[in-house]
Amino acid sequence: MIKQFAGASIWSEDLNNLLPFYRDVLGIKVTMESPGFVLLGGNPPESPALGLGTHSKVRGSNSDPARCMVGFASDDVKADWLRLKAAGVEFVDDPAGDGFLIIATLKDPEGNLVQLFQVQSN
Repeated sequence: MIKQFAGASIWSEDLNNLLPFYRDVLGIKVTMESPGFVLLGGNPPESPALGLGTHSKVRGSNSDPARCMVGFASDDVKADWLRLKAAGVEFVDDPAGDGFLIIATLKDPEGNLVQLFQVQSN
């Protein structure tokens, strides 16, 4: 029986195209590293994690970036948006919300879409 969501992976022609962005710019902690593959987040180990890895069948940037999006929770999307914009990160959608959820959408170095979201407490 399937128990829960464990994580997702983003594959690249070269892991080093993506790792500095997710680790250094977004600030997601590396919890496991091996040649050609890393896990980000996932602490404790049974928590969902994002895998980044080199894959022999992936070439260049993502040609359909809206197909799959990775999301990260934030306690202050607007502050993260300002910090990341100042670092040169390209945003597709600036922070916007409906009173319950604030979402901002950005691109990683290979054109994959990443969402930052903040649940508003009432």
